[in-house]
Amino acid sequence: MSSQNLFSALRAAFPSDLNAVAVETDEGLRYSWRDLDRATAMMANLLASLDLPQGSRIAVQVEKSVEAMMLYLATLRAGYVFLPLNTAYQSAEIEYFIGNAEPAVVVCSPANFGWVSKIAFKAGTQHVFTLGDDRTGSLLERAAHHSDQHKTVSKKADDLAAILYTSGTTGRSKGAMLTHGNMLSNAVMLKDYWGWKRGDVLIHALPIFHVHGLFVAIHGALINGSKMIWMAKFDPKRVIARMPEATVFMGVPTLYVRLLAEPGLTREAVRNMRLFIAGSAPLLLETFNEWQQRTGQTILERYGMSETVMLTSNPYSADKRYGKQTERRGGTVGFPLPGVSLRVRGDDGQNLPVGEIGAIQVKGPNVFQAYWRMPEKTAEEFTADGFFKTGDVGKIDERGYVTIVGRSKDLIISGGYNVYPAEIEGYINEMAGVAESALVGVPHPDFGEVGVAVVIAKPGAGLKPDAIVADLKSKLANFKIPKRCFVVPELPRNTMGKVQKNLLRDQYKGLFVA
Repeated sequence: MSSQNLFSALRAAFPSDLNAVAVETDEGLRYSWRDLDRATAMMANLLASLDLPQGSRIAVQVEKSVEAMMLYLATLRAGYVFLPLNTAYQSAEIEYFIGNAEPAVVVCSPANFGWVSKIAFKAGTQHVFTLGDDRTGSLLERAAHHSDQHKTVSKKADDLAAILYTSGTTGRSKGAMLTHGNMLSNAVMLKDYWGWKRGDVLIHALPIFHVHGLFVAIHGALINGSKMIWMAKFDPKRVIARMPEATVFMGVPTLYVRLLAEPGLTREAVRNMRLFIAGSAPLLLETFNEWQQRTGQTILERYGMSETVMLTSNPYSADKRYGKQTERRGGTVGFPLPGVSLRVRGDDGQNLPVGEIGAIQVKGPNVFQAYWRMPEKTAEEFTADGFFKTGDVGKIDERGYVTIVGRSKDLIISGGYNVYPAEIEGYINEMAGVAESALVGVPHPDFGEVGVAVVIAKPGAGLKPDAIVADLKSKLANFKIPKRCFVVPELPRNTMGKVQKNLLRDQYKGLFVA
């Protein structure tokens, strides 16, 4: 049987001209396909020279760089397991991840070597390397002594390729174990579904410790043999300036909002762009519509998770290729991808009728197998017939479009009634002068839990909390009305732009109870 190593498939898609540019950075550095091949071979040979046990984890917490991407590819190539860690994590978090995953190798930024190496050596890690975002560090120094030829290690589809720790807002973070087959099946399928074609160029402006930037974006470009315009950090002016040379852009909703704030975003600026994709957090309908008006292009929203890579997507084209007349619809995440089964279930475990809100469950070749060293948690998160409980709440309409209305842990149960924050936020976001809102549940002596609305005003808008609540009272059932409303300058966010509702819940939890 031929190897199912994800790297082999990505390498097979490299163009025949290996001297062509594969990655161009915002500093003007150019890496050819040959550079990618040689550098990943040298790094893979360095890893192989360490005589690591089979299945060893390589934990990486470094700033974004092309070399960091090469390290990811080299880890796959050498047959080890890649463990990306958010650059924002501090010592207590790193201590937990290293203790839990027991990596054989840790790679960190040169500036963090002092404290990271202490944690790693104490936990029994044998090798700690550094990798800077300026092509410095002990990893590259050591790799330079190794051969630039390497035979990719053979892997089966169900061999482990990566562990992604989910941003645990409840309890300890869980390590989702993704196999070569999970990621390869998704990459191959999305190449077709999103219409990747010869000559496509991707603007890569996302972090690479996360599914979106590391897997969806990088695998998408590589499996199509497409050049990447590589940005260490997102800068809206720079992104717009490079759009004439590119065709595909992937971003989180916050990035689209920041691009819309630039006068330079015009139809002329995006004339060569083929596809704008959004994910990782909900895209406001207002952003969707404003983007369409400004650029003449329609953002394609999709839905995925650390545990599943991509699950659903709005259609690329309005053709009948997938059996129904379709268009990209704002406020939805489109259809289950080919090969993915998705269902919405009620509290009684039965499938719900069209349009009813319930728990989203999924199954498919892209869905992970287990949480790292958490058999009880894994058993809890799968149904008897093998569906993964996503923890997301949503509905499917009569045409098959899926809409996510929130996380089950964000659900507010007030006086015995279910309140879905996304529904209330939708109404608040439509009000004049509102830029964005978040609704969270806090403890209440009578109702068990009540909603608190936290709202950001548009520049120059004088929003009154009481007026917001009064407006909602004219539109919604009483049990859905937030008991308090606050207008604030900003909402707390993680690095992917997701609002951190756990921090808001914490901040307001004492409003009604001592």
